[in-house]
Amino acid sequence: MAEDTQVPSAQNPEKFRRLKLSAHKTAAAGIPAVLISGRHVFSEMNIARGLKALAALNQKDGYDCPGCAWPDPDDERSGIAEYCENGAKAIAEEATTKKLDAKFFAANSVADLAELDDYDIGKKGRVAEPMYLPVGATRYQPISWDDAFKKIATHLNSLASPDEAIFYTSGRTSNEAAYLYQLFVREYGTNNLPDCSNMCHESSGVALTETLGIGKGSTTLDDIHMAEVLIIMGQNPGTNHPRMLTALQKAKANGATIISINPLKETGLLGFNNPQTVKGVLNIDNKLTDIFMNVKINGDMALIKAIELLLLAEEEKAPGTVFDNDFIKENTSGYTEFITDLKKQNAAELAAIAGIPMEQVQAAADALKHKTKIIACWAMGLTQHKNAVDTIKEVVNLLLLKGSIGKPGAGTCPVRGHSNVQGDRTMGIFEKPAKKLLDTLQHVYGFEPPRKNGYDVVESIHAMHEGKAKVFFAMGGNFLSATPDTVYTAEALRKCDLTVHVSTKLNRSHLVHGAEALILPCFGRSDKDETGGQVQFVTCENSMGVVQMSKGNLKPISQHLLSEPTIICKLAQATLANRSKVNWALYQEHYDYIRNDIEMVIPGFTNFNQQVRFPGGFYLPNGAREGKYDTESKKANFTVTEVTTIPLAHDELLMMTIRSHDQFNTTIYGLDDRYRGVLNERRVILMNEHDIKKLGFKAGDVVDLFNYSDGVERKARKFIIVAYDIPEQCAATYFPETNVLVPVKSTADKSNTPTSKSVVIKVKTHQPA
Repeated sequence: MAEDTQVPSAQNPEKFRRLKLSAHKTAAAGIPAVLISGRHVFSEMNIARGLKALAALNQKDGYDCPGCAWPDPDDERSGIAEYCENGAKAIAEEATTKKLDAKFFAANSVADLAELDDYDIGKKGRVAEPMYLPVGATRYQPISWDDAFKKIATHLNSLASPDEAIFYTSGRTSNEAAYLYQLFVREYGTNNLPDCSNMCHESSGVALTETLGIGKGSTTLDDIHMAEVLIIMGQNPGTNHPRMLTALQKAKANGATIISINPLKETGLLGFNNPQTVKGVLNIDNKLTDIFMNVKINGDMALIKAIELLLLAEEEKAPGTVFDNDFIKENTSGYTEFITDLKKQNAAELAAIAGIPMEQVQAAADALKHKTKIIACWAMGLTQHKNAVDTIKEVVNLLLLKGSIGKPGAGTCPVRGHSNVQGDRTMGIFEKPAKKLLDTLQHVYGFEPPRKNGYDVVESIHAMHEGKAKVFFAMGGNFLSATPDTVYTAEALRKCDLTVHVSTKLNRSHLVHGAEALILPCFGRSDKDETGGQVQFVTCENSMGVVQMSKGNLKPISQHLLSEPTIICKLAQATLANRSKVNWALYQEHYDYIRNDIEMVIPGFTNFNQQVRFPGGFYLPNGAREGKYDTESKKANFTVTEVTTIPLAHDELLMMTIRSHDQFNTTIYGLDDRYRGVLNERRVILMNEHDIKKLGFKAGDVVDLFNYSDGVERKARKFIIVAYDIPEQCAATYFPETNVLVPVKSTADKSNTPTSKSVVIKVKTHQPA
C-alpha cells in the first residue's frame, strides 16, 4: 500500500487546524486583496525593503514577477501597482529577511523539519549558505562552494554513463541560466532535461505543434482586449493568473462576451473588483462571465463537439454565414474528414456527457455563431487528462471553423503557470531536442551533443526508482511536491547516490533526499546581481512570447548566494574541466556574453542584447500569429478526435487536484482559500451534496481517500468533507496533499503529463493509524 504516512506529507495528517467556512465570493480582488498583500509583504521584511521591492515589480526597468507568466502591458504600466495579490505574496516569500544558516540546520534535524507541513517549512526563510548532508547524517552542515562543486563533479564523472544523471528545471529559471544549463548538460553528454512543462502545458505544446506548427499560444495582450468572444476553459484566473482579470475586464468593456467552462464556479471567473479604479473599490459593475458552464471533470471535449454540431447545423441552413469557408479552404487541411466524423455525433448525447443542459450549449453556440474574433484560453483543467492533447486539438478545431487564428482579436491562449517556463523551453530545456538545435550547438561550440532523447519527468521518476539514474540535480522547484505518486517518487529520490537542489528557500524536496544531498542557495528575481563586479540583468519570456529584462533591486540577504548562471558555469568548469570546448569563464564576466551566444543558437533572438534593452522587450516570431503554419502540410490541421469517458462505479468519484487561493504551485503562502470560503485548513475534499448523502456521509465528516489504479492501494488520510457546488461524481482536493493518489503510470497520451485532474478515488470513513 502506498500511503502518505510513509513520506512526510504536505500537511501533517495527525492534526487539523480549525476549519472555518464562509460564503463563496462573487468577485475577486478589491480592497481585501490590497490589505492582504500588504500584510504578507510587511510581515516578511521592513517597510522600506517592502516598498522598494513592490515598486520595481513588473516594471520595465524592474524585475519580472517570480509567479505566473501573464504578460505585462506593452505600453504604459501602472504607476500604482503592476502586480496582483499573489505576486505580492510571491515577493514576500522570496524577499523575506528571514534566513537559514548553519546554526539553523545544526539545531534542526532533517527528520524534525520533515514533520512540519509545507506552509511551515516555507515560512522558515531563505537558505543563506551552501549546505551538505553526508551519507548517514541527520543534519545538513555547511560546505564551501568549491567543495560543493567538486563533490557534484566527482559523482557525475564517476557514473557509468551521463544518462545516469537527471537535470530538472523549474519555470523560475531565467533564459540565461536555462541556456547555460542545457549547454552544460549536453556537453556533459545527456538529454535528461525534464522540466515543469512536462507536468503542466506539455499537452498544449504537443497539440498546438501538431495542429498549428508552434507549441505556444498565438495571441497577444492586445488581442485579448479586441476579442469578440473569450472562451476560458479549465482555468481559475482569479487565483492562478490574477492580472488576467484586468485584461478580461477591458475586453468586457469593449463588448466581448465571456464564456467560462469549469467544474467549479470560481470567483475570478464571475467578477473582478479592480482596486485601482473607483468602481472596483465600490464593488460596482464587476461582472465578467456571461455564460458559465459547470462542466463535469474531463467533459470539455464533448462540450466543444456539441457546440460545433450546433454551429454546423446553422452553417448548413445558411452556407458561408457561420464558418469561415475562405479561411478553411486556403489555410487548413483535414476539414472534410473532420466534418464527416462530426456528423456522426449527437449533440444531446455529447451535452449529457459534459453535464451541460442543451439550452446552455445553444446559448454558447449562439454567442459564437456570427463572431470571428474568438480566443480560447485554457490551463491545467484541460492539460492534465489522458485525452488532454485531443481535447486541445478539439479547441483548435473550433477556432479553425471560425477562422479565428492569425488575425487580431483571435487565437489560442494557453496560460502558462510559471513566469519563465515557456522561455526555458525556448532556450532548449527539453528532453526531446530538435535536430536543428543539436546541429547548431555542434556548429557553434564544436562538441557532438547527444542525439538520443532523454527522460521527461515521469520517465525520470521511473529511472531513479529502477536504479537507472543515480544523480538528481534540480535547478529550482520542489520536485517531490510537484510530481505524482508521492510515495513512489520519494522512494525514487531516496535511491539516488546524490540529490542536489538549487534553491532560494527550504522545501520538502530537501528533506526527502539521496544518500548524499546538497542545497545550493541562489539569488531570487528581486535580488540585485553584481556578478563580475557589474549590475547584471536576466531575461524572461511570458505566455505571449514577449522577452524582456528582469533586474533585481534588493540587497541579497547573504553574501554566500550565487546567481544561477554562475552556479552552472562553476559546475561546468568543475565537471568538464579541460575537456570542455565552452568558455565558461567568459559568461561569468558579463551576461551579455551569454546573450551573444543565445543569438547564435536560438531562432528569433537577432540583436538580442540590443532588443532586450528596449523598454518592454520584444516579441518572438510566431507563425500561427502570422498565418504561417510550420506543419507537414504547411497548413493548420483539423483533427478527428474521439470522445472518451472514465467509467466510475457507484461509490467512486473523479477527483481533480487544485490550488487554493493562498498558494502558487507548491508554495503555500497561507491557509485561507478565501474565494471558495475554505479557511484555515487544507486537508479538505470538495464534494457535491448529493454524493455526500449517497455515500452515507455528511458535511464535516473526516474521511480517508483511496486510489486503486494498477493494483496499488494509494491512501491519503484524514480529510474533511466540504459540501460544494461541483458536478455529481466529481471532487476537488488541494495539491500537493493528494498527489499521493495520482498514479505515476496514468499519463496523457502523447505528452506523458500526469493526469492530476482525472483521479478515480473512493471515499471511506477515516480509520486512525
